[in-house]
Amino acid sequence: MESSSCSILQPILGFSHSCNSRSTSSASPRLYYNRRFPATHLHNLPLFSHTSSNSRLFHAIRLQFVCNNASSSSTSSVDQNPPQKLAVLLEVEGVLMDVYRFGNRKAFNLAFRKLGLDCANWTEPIYSDLIRRSRGDEEKMLVIYFNRIGWPTSVPTNENAAFVKSVLREKKNALDELVMSKSFPLRPGVEDFIDDACKEGVPVVILTAYSKMGEKVTRSIIEKLGNDRMSTVKIIGNTDVEKSLYGQLVFGKGVSSSLDEQLAKEVAKAASAEKQRIAKEVASMLKLSVDIDTSSSESLQHVVATLRAGAEYAEVPLYNCVLIAGGQFGAAGAERISMPCIVLRSSFTARAEFPSANAVMDGFGGADLTISRMLKRRWS
Repeated sequence: MESSSCSILQPILGFSHSCNSRSTSSASPRLYYNRRFPATHLHNLPLFSHTSSNSRLFHAIRLQFVCNNASSSSTSSVDQNPPQKLAVLLEVEGVLMDVYRFGNRKAFNLAFRKLGLDCANWTEPIYSDLIRRSRGDEEKMLVIYFNRIGWPTSVPTNENAAFVKSVLREKKNALDELVMSKSFPLRPGVEDFIDDACKEGVPVVILTAYSKMGEKVTRSIIEKLGNDRMSTVKIIGNTDVEKSLYGQLVFGKGVSSSLDEQLAKEVAKAASAEKQRIAKEVASMLKLSVDIDTSSSESLQHVVATLRAGAEYAEVPLYNCVLIAGGQFGAAGAERISMPCIVLRSSFTARAEFPSANAVMDGFGGADLTISRMLKRRWS
């Protein structure tokens, strides 16, 4: 004769419990909570009765049957290791388009001509050498170059910095026009990558909110995907970030920030102000002029808010969203919130190191980045 001491309500309500039935023939099974355990079992079980030994035996048999089914279902679920829900977040610069490979050098030469600097012309070898020497810092590229060939005679020595900024301003305008033209191609394989994601039911989110090129230019790049492909992706701009739940909390639009968040912001501002004050005192003692950039933390916060908004719109947990980044900024934001990140190298980041990234790849398709490879990997 068997009797059971296990309450059927516990596993149904979500508690892990073992059914400790006393039996002389065999050990009773262990029951684990399974989210897919049908609620109808509760209605199908008769009420317990303590008045009859036959009734107790009947209840024990029914209970063991339910235990066996639920345990088998749970074990099967674990053994099968069902595929995880995955989402892909794509940056634009360096990911959808290798902007610097096709247009940066040409944009510099257009800027030189616009400013009447006929003596300045960057060939591919000159451009590559400047990138290597400056480690990609465009201001340093210009300083190194003009220190080598001589600064324009029309530019006073004390205005060299202003001259460099004017060149970079013209260069950006020229690059924007080049990128928005139809002649600039997307990265090879990116269209197939998005199509494969769509076939596999993987949400694709394209991030434009923190792009240095601005949303107008990045939008023109995305439009190169075509209307059909654009209809399958979600584009996250600044407005979308502000409307997201996290964006409303952080930026204080629509939902008030918590007291802890407000205090954290004030502490960060105070720390930045104190750094600036100390730096100015030291500079005054050394008769130097300094200006510490205190905007980097705010910019990183904007990246983090964009990544969280991307996960929110994809309706996928943060740890199952994979950022495909084109540079250090996105990788740093992903590291801050423990989001998986794959960096796609471009001509601008060919020599850079990305220690925080889960992987660094050279492109889409073939032996590089594919949806099938991403689905085979556990990201959480």
